[in-house]
Amino acid sequence: MIYGGRMGVPSYEYFEYAQKQKDYVVLIPVINEGERILKELYRAYRHQISQYADIVICDGGSTDGSMEENRLKKLQVNTLLIKKDTGKQGAQLRMGIHWALERGYQGIITIDGNNKDSIEDIPYFIQKLEEGYDLVQGSRFIKGGKHRNTPLIRYLSVRLLHAPIISLTAGQHFTDTTNAYRAYSVSYLKDPRTAPLRDIFMTYELLAYLSVRASQLGYRACEIPVARVYPQKGKTPTKISFLRGNSDLLKILLKNFFGEYNPK
Repeated sequence: MIYGGRMGVPSYEYFEYAQKQKDYVVLIPVINEGERILKELYRAYRHQISQYADIVICDGGSTDGSMEENRLKKLQVNTLLIKKDTGKQGAQLRMGIHWALERGYQGIITIDGNNKDSIEDIPYFIQKLEEGYDLVQGSRFIKGGKHRNTPLIRYLSVRLLHAPIISLTAGQHFTDTTNAYRAYSVSYLKDPRTAPLRDIFMTYELLAYLSVRASQLGYRACEIPVARVYPQKGKTPTKISFLRGNSDLLKILLKNFFGEYNPK
């Protein structure tokens, strides 16, 4: 079926393979991730993640055949959302957040679909949400976290630039702020002072904004250890180009610091 879209929510098509099963949902934004997303979903299947949360794919319009229905069903995907509108990751996440809020979930976990992250750690995010935290940030850099084959430029940019600016903006220390592996309470997302469903969030703005807004509004935020493993060989699985992508990220960080994404 088609959701026609409204202000702040892109138009999207949805294929509901099962009704709402759990109180929590895992949103996985993808576009042409091929074998990477299938391997990630298989890891989720092996670790029985669907026993903890419904798995929803937020597809940006993949053309590589990875979103084939029967395969997704076998891997226990609950719903496939396909964006039919403009925007990149931010639009895909808004699509997923809208779906999750309409369905009545208590909390939302997001994770990239390129098989770099420890999807088997989903239960620990849920545990923190149930303890009353509203933003749970996964970090490979705290005790218990792991990272391997991280490109040096990515390591330095996160540790020396991105995390310090986000921490300063939030007023709370964070260590792994480019990591999209995180969880949000519905209370935080539904707060009109948060207002994530706005067209201003098209690319990576929403991740930066939601990283800081919780602490700014007095919500409880924390980090938990996760693993992020880059492949030893081949192209680094990322949608961020070295020059333009990192330049755009810096602009987003500065706009975020000066409160340009806050609701007016």
